[in-house]
Amino acid sequence: MVTVYEVPPNKLIEDISKKLKDMDSIKSPDWSPYVKTGIHKEKAPLEDDWWYKRTSAILRSVYIQGPVGISKLRGKYGGKQERGSKPSRAAKGSGAIVRTALQQLEKEGLIKKEKEGRVITSEGQSLLDNSAYEILKKMAEDEPELTKYL
Repeated sequence: MVTVYEVPPNKLIEDISKKLKDMDSIKSPDWSPYVKTGIHKEKAPLEDDWWYKRTSAILRSVYIQGPVGISKLRGKYGGKQERGSKPSRAAKGSGAIVRTALQQLEKEGLIKKEKEGRVITSEGQSLLDNSAYEILKKMAEDEPELTKYL
């Protein structure tokens, strides 16, 4: 059985984001074209579909790190904050982006909230694992030695 761990994350996130666009509950908020992704950024993202990529990356993070809270995900999507002549410090990412994405994923039934934090549901796990299988299948066409993992 192919899981998320056997495929490159960037290919998986790209594939999942295309599937999330087709879901009803997951929509880019009205404020998403104007918002920065954290205090450490200067501008808003340039890509039009960045919301779906971030949501699919959060879904993958919940799968791998699971049970996980908003604070841990904010730290994951944070970065280095420039402070002028003072030394740089670590800054957390936007909490509103993470919180809204988690709420949309919960509404779709891909994750659920438990006492320890948010965890992946069986529907979310099957979505990620099936996508990983499809990606590995495409990769095996180019590199035949990967067929032993299918």
